[in-house]
Amino acid sequence: MNIGGVQKNSFIDFPGRISCVLFLSGCNFHCPYCHNPELARGVPAAEPPFTPDQFYAFLEARRSLLDGVVISGGEPTLQADLPAVCAAVKNLGFPIKLDTNGSRPHVLRHLVAEGLVDYVAMDIKSDIRHYAPVFQSEDGPESLKESIRIIMASAPAYEFRTTCVRPIIDEAVIGAIARSIEGADRYVLQPFQSQRLLNPSFFQLTEPAFTSAQMHRMKTVAQRWVKHCTVR
Repeated sequence: MNIGGVQKNSFIDFPGRISCVLFLSGCNFHCPYCHNPELARGVPAAEPPFTPDQFYAFLEARRSLLDGVVISGGEPTLQADLPAVCAAVKNLGFPIKLDTNGSRPHVLRHLVAEGLVDYVAMDIKSDIRHYAPVFQSEDGPESLKESIRIIMASAPAYEFRTTCVRPIIDEAVIGAIARSIEGADRYVLQPFQSQRLLNPSFFQLTEPAFTSAQMHRMKTVAQRWVKHCTVR
Protein backbone atom coordinates (compact mmCIF):
# COMPACT_ATOMS: atom_id res chain seq x y z
CA MET A 1 0.00 0.00 0.00
CA ASN A 2 1.61 3.23 -1.19
CA ILE A 3 0.21 5.71 1.32
CA GLY A 4 0.51 9.30 0.14
CA GLY A 5 -1.32 10.92 3.04
CA VAL A 6 -4.11 10.66 5.59
CA GLN A 7 -6.75 13.23 6.49
CA LYS A 8 -7.71 12.27 10.00
CA ASN A 9 -11.20 13.83 10.04
CA SER A 10 -13.66 14.80 7.32
CA PHE A 11 -17.32 15.77 7.51
CA ILE A 12 -17.84 16.10 3.73
CA ASP A 13 -16.08 13.26 1.90
CA PHE A 14 -18.40 10.39 2.88
CA PRO A 15 -22.05 11.48 2.72
CA GLY A 16 -23.72 11.20 6.10
CA ARG A 17 -20.60 10.01 7.91
CA ILE A 18 -17.62 11.31 9.83
CA SER A 19 -14.68 9.75 8.06
CA CYS A 20 -10.96 9.77 7.62
CA VAL A 21 -9.47 9.87 4.12
CA LEU A 22 -6.66 7.52 3.07
CA PHE A 23 -4.83 8.87 0.03
CA LEU A 24 -3.00 6.29 -2.09
CA SER A 25 -0.27 7.56 -4.38
CA GLY A 26 -0.05 7.11 -8.16
CA CYS A 27 -2.49 7.71 -11.02
CA ASN A 28 -2.89 6.61 -14.64
CA PHE A 29 -4.58 9.87 -15.68
CA HIS A 30 -3.02 13.32 -15.99
CA CYS A 31 -5.90 15.70 -15.30
CA PRO A 32 -4.48 19.23 -15.64
CA TYR A 33 -6.65 20.56 -12.78
CA CYS A 34 -5.73 17.81 -10.32
CA HIS A 35 -5.25 19.41 -6.90
CA ASN A 36 -3.13 16.51 -5.58
CA PRO A 37 -0.21 16.72 -8.05
CA GLU A 38 2.26 14.76 -5.93
CA LEU A 39 -0.25 11.93 -5.54
CA ALA A 40 -1.01 11.98 -9.26
CA ARG A 41 2.69 11.71 -10.10
CA GLY A 42 3.19 8.91 -7.57
CA VAL A 43 5.83 10.88 -5.69
CA PRO A 44 6.63 9.01 -2.45
CA ALA A 45 5.84 10.98 0.68
CA ALA A 46 9.02 12.37 2.27
CA GLU A 47 7.67 11.23 5.63
CA PRO A 48 4.87 8.67 5.14
CA PRO A 49 2.19 9.36 7.77
CA PHE A 50 1.59 5.69 8.49
CA THR A 51 2.71 2.23 7.59
CA PRO A 52 -0.27 -0.03 6.80
CA ASP A 53 -0.17 -1.53 10.30
CA GLN A 54 -0.01 1.93 11.85
CA PHE A 55 -3.01 3.02 9.79
CA TYR A 56 -5.05 0.05 11.04
CA ALA A 57 -3.98 0.87 14.61
CA PHE A 58 -5.08 4.48 14.00
CA LEU A 59 -8.53 3.21 12.95
CA GLU A 60 -8.75 0.87 15.92
CA ALA A 61 -8.11 3.77 18.29
CA ARG A 62 -10.83 5.87 16.65
CA ARG A 63 -13.72 3.44 16.56
CA SER A 64 -15.79 5.82 18.70
CA LEU A 65 -14.88 8.93 16.66
CA LEU A 66 -15.18 7.80 13.04
CA ASP A 67 -17.93 5.93 11.24
CA GLY A 68 -16.39 5.63 7.77
CA VAL A 69 -13.18 5.45 5.75
CA VAL A 70 -12.66 7.07 2.35
CA ILE A 71 -10.01 5.56 0.09
CA SER A 72 -8.90 8.11 -2.47
CA GLY A 73 -5.87 9.03 -4.52
CA GLY A 74 -4.31 9.27 -6.99
CA GLU A 75 -6.15 6.28 -8.33
CA PRO A 76 -6.67 3.60 -5.64
CA THR A 77 -7.49 0.77 -8.07
CA LEU A 78 -3.89 0.79 -9.31
CA GLN A 79 -2.78 -0.64 -5.96
CA ALA A 80 -2.49 -4.41 -6.15
CA ASP A 81 -3.30 -4.83 -2.45
CA LEU A 82 -6.41 -2.61 -2.50
CA PRO A 83 -8.79 -5.57 -1.91
CA ALA A 84 -6.74 -6.66 1.11
CA VAL A 85 -6.71 -3.09 2.45
CA CYS A 86 -10.49 -2.85 2.08
CA ALA A 87 -10.97 -6.22 3.78
CA ALA A 88 -8.79 -5.16 6.72
CA VAL A 89 -10.70 -1.88 7.11
CA LYS A 90 -14.06 -3.68 6.87
CA ASN A 91 -12.91 -6.19 9.49
CA LEU A 92 -12.41 -3.26 11.85
CA GLY A 93 -16.08 -2.39 11.36
CA PHE A 94 -15.78 0.66 9.09
CA PRO A 95 -17.86 1.25 5.95
CA ILE A 96 -15.73 2.26 2.94
CA LYS A 97 -16.20 4.88 0.29
CA LEU A 98 -13.99 4.48 -2.79
CA ASP A 99 -13.02 7.38 -5.05
CA THR A 100 -12.08 6.22 -8.56
CA ASN A 101 -11.62 7.40 -12.12
CA GLY A 102 -13.33 4.25 -13.40
CA SER A 103 -10.46 3.13 -15.60
CA ARG A 104 -10.12 -0.37 -14.08
CA PRO A 105 -13.56 -1.98 -14.09
CA HIS A 106 -12.23 -5.45 -13.29
CA VAL A 107 -10.96 -4.19 -9.94
CA LEU A 108 -14.18 -2.34 -9.28
CA ARG A 109 -16.25 -5.42 -10.15
CA HIS A 110 -14.29 -7.52 -7.64
CA LEU A 111 -14.58 -4.98 -4.84
CA VAL A 112 -18.33 -4.62 -5.32
CA ALA A 113 -18.96 -8.36 -5.72
CA GLU A 114 -17.02 -9.16 -2.54
CA GLY A 115 -18.82 -6.50 -0.49
CA LEU A 116 -15.60 -4.58 0.12
CA VAL A 117 -17.01 -1.12 -0.64
CA ASP A 118 -20.17 0.58 0.57
CA TYR A 119 -20.13 3.74 -1.54
CA VAL A 120 -18.42 4.43 -4.88
CA ALA A 121 -17.72 7.90 -6.26
CA MET A 122 -16.60 7.86 -9.91
CA ASP A 123 -15.20 10.98 -11.50
CA ILE A 124 -16.33 11.51 -15.08
CA LYS A 125 -13.89 14.00 -16.50
CA SER A 126 -15.59 14.86 -19.78
CA ASP A 127 -17.56 13.20 -22.57
CA ILE A 128 -16.27 9.65 -22.12
CA ARG A 129 -15.66 9.37 -25.87
CA HIS A 130 -13.07 12.15 -25.75
CA TYR A 131 -10.70 11.62 -22.83
CA ALA A 132 -7.59 11.53 -25.01
CA PRO A 133 -5.29 13.44 -25.11
CA VAL A 134 -6.21 15.68 -22.14
CA PHE A 135 -6.62 12.99 -19.49
CA GLN A 136 -4.85 9.95 -20.89
CA SER A 137 -2.69 9.09 -23.88
CA GLU A 138 -5.11 6.53 -25.25
CA ASP A 139 -8.88 6.77 -25.44
CA GLY A 140 -10.51 3.98 -23.44
CA PRO A 141 -14.25 4.63 -23.37
CA GLU A 142 -15.20 0.97 -23.03
CA SER A 143 -13.53 0.67 -19.63
CA LEU A 144 -15.33 3.78 -18.44
CA LYS A 145 -18.66 2.53 -19.77
CA GLU A 146 -18.16 -0.81 -18.03
CA SER A 147 -17.38 0.89 -14.71
CA ILE A 148 -20.54 2.97 -15.05
CA ARG A 149 -22.57 -0.19 -15.67
CA ILE A 150 -21.05 -1.97 -12.66
CA ILE A 151 -21.65 0.97 -10.35
CA MET A 152 -25.24 1.58 -11.40
CA ALA A 153 -26.15 -2.11 -11.32
CA SER A 154 -24.33 -3.29 -8.21
CA ALA A 155 -22.81 -0.64 -5.95
CA PRO A 156 -24.68 -0.31 -2.62
CA ALA A 157 -24.59 3.48 -2.98
CA TYR A 158 -22.83 5.72 -5.45
CA GLU A 159 -22.37 9.07 -7.12
CA PHE A 160 -20.85 10.29 -10.35
CA ARG A 161 -19.14 13.66 -10.33
CA THR A 162 -17.59 16.13 -12.74
CA THR A 163 -15.22 19.00 -12.05
CA CYS A 164 -16.54 21.91 -14.12
CA VAL A 165 -13.62 23.72 -15.68
CA ARG A 166 -13.02 25.52 -18.97
CA PRO A 167 -12.05 24.69 -21.68
CA ILE A 168 -12.86 21.06 -20.91
CA ILE A 169 -16.48 21.42 -19.81
CA ASP A 170 -19.43 23.31 -21.26
CA GLU A 171 -23.18 22.74 -21.26
CA ALA A 172 -23.01 20.39 -24.27
CA VAL A 173 -20.38 18.22 -22.57
CA ILE A 174 -22.41 18.10 -19.36
CA GLY A 175 -25.39 16.95 -21.42
CA ALA A 176 -23.30 14.19 -23.02
CA ILE A 177 -22.02 13.03 -19.63
CA ALA A 178 -25.51 13.02 -18.12
CA ARG A 179 -26.85 10.94 -21.01
CA SER A 180 -24.05 8.42 -20.47
CA ILE A 181 -25.28 7.89 -16.88
CA GLU A 182 -28.99 8.18 -17.64
CA GLY A 183 -31.06 7.15 -14.63
CA ALA A 184 -28.17 7.51 -12.16
CA ASP A 185 -29.12 8.09 -8.54
CA ARG A 186 -26.76 11.02 -7.98
CA TYR A 187 -24.65 13.30 -10.19
CA VAL A 188 -22.50 15.99 -8.58
CA LEU A 189 -21.06 19.05 -10.32
CA GLN A 190 -17.96 20.37 -8.61
CA PRO A 191 -16.45 23.85 -9.08
CA PHE A 192 -12.87 24.33 -10.22
CA GLN A 193 -10.34 24.81 -7.40
CA SER A 194 -7.24 26.79 -8.34
CA GLN A 195 -5.05 26.40 -5.25
CA ARG A 196 -2.75 23.63 -6.52
CA LEU A 197 -2.75 22.25 -10.06
CA LEU A 198 -0.95 19.45 -11.84
CA ASN A 199 -0.59 21.51 -15.03
CA PRO A 200 -1.18 25.24 -14.44
CA SER A 201 -0.03 26.19 -17.95
CA PHE A 202 -3.05 24.37 -19.42
CA PHE A 203 -5.25 27.23 -18.19
CA GLN A 204 -3.10 30.22 -19.16
CA LEU A 205 -5.27 31.22 -22.14
CA THR A 206 -8.69 30.93 -20.49
CA GLU A 207 -10.64 31.74 -17.35
CA PRO A 208 -11.23 28.20 -16.05
CA ALA A 209 -13.85 28.82 -13.37
CA PHE A 210 -17.59 29.04 -13.93
CA THR A 211 -19.81 31.45 -12.02
CA SER A 212 -22.45 30.13 -9.64
CA ALA A 213 -25.16 30.99 -12.15
CA GLN A 214 -23.35 29.08 -14.89
CA MET A 215 -22.92 26.06 -12.62
CA HIS A 216 -26.65 26.00 -11.95
CA ARG A 217 -27.42 26.24 -15.67
CA MET A 218 -25.32 23.14 -16.20
CA LYS A 219 -27.22 21.49 -13.37
CA THR A 220 -30.44 22.25 -15.26
CA VAL A 221 -28.98 20.58 -18.35
CA ALA A 222 -27.94 17.47 -16.43
CA GLN A 223 -30.95 16.90 -14.22
CA ARG A 224 -33.27 15.83 -17.02
CA TRP A 225 -31.18 12.66 -17.38
CA VAL A 226 -30.47 11.69 -13.76
CA LYS A 227 -32.54 11.23 -10.62
CA HIS A 228 -30.70 13.85 -8.61
CA CYS A 229 -28.13 16.46 -9.63
CA THR A 230 -26.44 18.84 -7.23
CA VAL A 231 -23.78 21.53 -7.29
CA ARG A 232 -21.26 20.93 -4.51
